[in-house]
Amino acid sequence: MEAESGAAGGRRGRGGGGGASARRAARTQTGSGPKLAYIRRSLPEYEVLDEEGLALIEANADTVLEEIGIEFRDDAEALAMWKEAGADVSGERVRFPKGLCRELLKTAPRIFTQHARNPENSVEIGGKATVFAPVYGPPFVRDLDGVRRYATIEDFRNLVKLAYMAPSIHHSGGTVCEPVDIPVNKRHLDMVHAHMTLSDKPFMGSVTAPERAADTIEMCRILFGSDFVDQNTVVINLINANSPMTFDGTMLGALKVYARANQACIVTPFILAGAMSPVTVAGTLTQVLAEVLAGAAFTQLCRPGAPVVFGTFASSISMQSGAPTFGSPEPALVSYGAAQLARRLGLPFRTGGSLCASKVPDAQAAYESANTLNSTVLAGTNFVLHAAGWLEGGLAACYEKFVMDCDQLGMMQAMARGVDLSENGQAMSAIREVGPGSHYLGCQHTQDNFQTAFYRSSIADNNSFEQWSAEGALRAENRANQLCRRWLDAYEAPALDPGVAEALSGFIAKRKESEPDAFA
Repeated sequence: MEAESGAAGGRRGRGGGGGASARRAARTQTGSGPKLAYIRRSLPEYEVLDEEGLALIEANADTVLEEIGIEFRDDAEALAMWKEAGADVSGERVRFPKGLCRELLKTAPRIFTQHARNPENSVEIGGKATVFAPVYGPPFVRDLDGVRRYATIEDFRNLVKLAYMAPSIHHSGGTVCEPVDIPVNKRHLDMVHAHMTLSDKPFMGSVTAPERAADTIEMCRILFGSDFVDQNTVVINLINANSPMTFDGTMLGALKVYARANQACIVTPFILAGAMSPVTVAGTLTQVLAEVLAGAAFTQLCRPGAPVVFGTFASSISMQSGAPTFGSPEPALVSYGAAQLARRLGLPFRTGGSLCASKVPDAQAAYESANTLNSTVLAGTNFVLHAAGWLEGGLAACYEKFVMDCDQLGMMQAMARGVDLSENGQAMSAIREVGPGSHYLGCQHTQDNFQTAFYRSSIADNNSFEQWSAEGALRAENRANQLCRRWLDAYEAPALDPGVAEALSGFIAKRKESEPDAFA
């Protein structure tokens, strides 16, 4: 029955109609290409720690949990739950007997499926899967006219549309930007509604207050059906530790709502090394592991078996100015090491993305993002937040960079497939046909494979200088601007059952009427 109700729930939310073929045609015409499924990596994970190093960091994390402890602030229920589970609770400080957190996490799934309303877009999280999701959280946007300004709900909807159109984005994400033109206490309704109606990819829920998390769950029940939501993961959410070694009441409240509803939590220490963790890689990994163990284990106190992801956001700071830096080697080492620790713990892993500190989509943005993205994929990351659109240390979502990043994600998707060792991949027929001293341009194997042999960038210009000049001497960001506009012009919303759409609108209207606007 579970599989049948999953298909039914997907059909009900998805709706019918012949729009799919038109949307595929639009993608081809805009250069966005066919939709790509989430990555199933063939490449081995790159590892930076041997058994001795991993055991050392795990032992140090156990010491932190047992002797120093983690604070669970402004949540008496959480403290009571930990005390009942056998932890030592003193005020808001919780100290954990050795092995308690790991024992609790034995009920957490190693791999789970997040269901989309279109079942074709459901994603697997964990194992050898990698899922790309867009930027999360910026209050500003850099728009297609090159203006940096506060984000609006129109920007939010545009970014959701871009993520829907992008073939190498597998997930609609969450707060792709912060729409400041809507009251703080109500904007989550419009954001979740945009993900549900403008896309049929999986999405993230609100975490800015427990009641907003509860609203997300209720909207998911309308979209998927209550029974389906109770037995399946349909929404994933970001629970940040307030590093160092603290979880606050807001995050804990949201975590409890989602975990009790059997929905996925990404427990993520937000690390700017040197400010929120030690300056060393090993010290940072120790703290990250301790924080994740405590937060992830708490999801299992709320509901054993609830899906949870080992998350880390790893960056460093300039020791001269205190500003965050990206694309540098130390955070990459943290990501590699944390991925190893997650695999040993048996949890899916989240980190990385296309991170940079640059203010515009320039060479600095490209280099820093490429460095971060490469280490993210090679680490074996399962859920990649901030995969497209991140600019200015996360303060701005950039339209042009969103499209440029998507191009790089397509390259990563091709690389992650690894080496094709099939008969076609071995190409012995081509080698025999061509022989010494000739070329492969006209051979049958090349003719059979020329359309798919190499990744074709939608942004890069590989023509001669003369042709490039004749076509306007456009820079990469100019070409991205044009492509972004074509994607938005060609966008068509995926079909949604009219009854579901009406129920969602009714719920939102009722919730908005229930309290006055608040802008703080």
